[in-house]
Amino acid sequence: MGLLWSCDEHGMDHDSAPCTRSRPNRVDPGDPSRNLRRGWEPAGTRPGIRLRHKATAHDADTMTLHIHNVTFDCADARALATFWSELLGWNVYYDDDPEVVVAASFPNPGLGLLFIPVPEGKTAKNRQHLDLAPDEGTRDEWVERALGLGATVVGDHRTPEGPGWVTMTDPEGNEFCIERGAPEMGARPPRAFRITT
Repeated sequence: MGLLWSCDEHGMDHDSAPCTRSRPNRVDPGDPSRNLRRGWEPAGTRPGIRLRHKATAHDADTMTLHIHNVTFDCADARALATFWSELLGWNVYYDDDPEVVVAASFPNPGLGLLFIPVPEGKTAKNRQHLDLAPDEGTRDEWVERALGLGATVVGDHRTPEGPGWVTMTDPEGNEFCIERGAPEMGARPPRAFRITT
């Protein structure tokens, strides 16, 4: 089993609204070859994020960034890293430095989680959190798995019809959500979307 990052915002489950973070004014959903001619190309399999800009000669003076790590301040870096490692199925990497990395591989070319021990405890709700969506299994199975690893439910936003998410905290109180993944929601019929500029 595994989890995927999701770009859906709360209240907009995969089956109720499209993700709007992909610069729709540049994307032509009816003509993929036109997108490629415009400098867009497929960007992988993450839900809701379908195209990325392909570098061209015109972009030579443009600098880019990517998210390398999501960093957690914590009391016990190894213990919290172990929780996230077991939840995500990633590895824990550490040495004599007190910082600990959780990632799929090391060196890690993609996204990792970095845990840094700090003396002060968490005092307020996080201003950001991770939304997780299963690529195997169901949302409810993953909620039970997270509970078994030491997470706590702080908000249950599931509906009788099926959509919704569960807000949880890890063992040190950091919020995250588990929502339904694409396999659980099943195939959706094609829809029409208006593109605005």
